[in-house]
Amino acid sequence: MKSLKQFSIAFVTLGFIAASGTSYAAETPSAAPAGVNMVEASQVQELQAKGAIIVDTRKASEYGEGTIKGAISVPYDPEKSAKAADFDGSMDKFDMSKLSDKNAAIVVFCNSGTCFKSYKAAVTLAKNGYKNVNWYRNGYPDWKARKLPTE
Repeated sequence: MKSLKQFSIAFVTLGFIAASGTSYAAETPSAAPAGVNMVEASQVQELQAKGAIIVDTRKASEYGEGTIKGAISVPYDPEKSAKAADFDGSMDKFDMSKLSDKNAAIVVFCNSGTCFKSYKAAVTLAKNGYKNVNWYRNGYPDWKARKLPTE
């Protein structure tokens, strides 16, 4: 009888949590999408030293609060599509006009594995013929935690 009561309490509690609309941030895929390389901080530094374009895909206000030194702001904003690997990019806005050289090495980043902006930007770039797209999944929080150059 006691276990039935505990089960009932647990069931009701889960119901309240579900009804409250509590949601957990979805993680971006753990593998790079087709046509994109996933990179870590050390690789970002190497690419940057070789002239890669570092692209901060976060909102302009976040970019203004701090970014990877030398990064340019190309916000993936507004982001209206689902935070999912099969997102509908036609719902979003990403201005690629600042990235005119489709052969240039490009590194995109945002705010870690729960931020889909850089993932979506990487997919969008690859689908639009950019040849050397790199996705820094761990993003700015990782860069900052490693005490790498910021501005």
